Amino acid sequence: MTNRRVLVVEDDPDGQEMITTMLQHMKFVVDAADNGEQAATLLFDSGTSYNAVIIDLALPGKDGWELLSEVIDNPRTENLPCIAVTAFHNSKLREEALRAGFVAYFPKPLDGTQLGRELDRLI
Repeated sequence: MTNRRVLVVEDDPDGQEMITTMLQHMKFVVDAADNGEQAATLLFDSGTSYNAVIIDLALPGKDGWELLSEVIDNPRTENLPCIAVTAFHNSKLREEALRAGFVAYFPKPLDGTQLGRELDRLI
C-alpha cells in the first residue's frame, strides 16, 4: 500500500494542495505538476512509474485532453489509469471524458472519499 504513486496535474495551487494532502492522508505517494508540459516530463522523461494520474481538464498550454492523448499514445503509459477532474462540469463533458479514455471523472469540488475509493479500485 505504501508505494502507490499518483501524479496530480492541477494548475490551481490551492486545488493542487488540497488533492495532494487528501491523497497523502490516504497513504499515496504524490507528485504534482502545475501544467501539462511539466506532467509530460514527469511521465515520460523522469523514469518514475505512476499507478494513476489525476488530470485537470482545463490546464494552461497543453490541456488535460492533450495530455491524455499523449499518455494513451505512449507504449510505456498506454495502460496508466487517468482520472479527469474539472470545475466546468456537465453530463456531456463527463461522457466525452470517459469516451476519450479517462477511467473516471470527478467534478470539483472533489469528494475525497469517492476519489479514494476509485483509486483503491484502480490500483
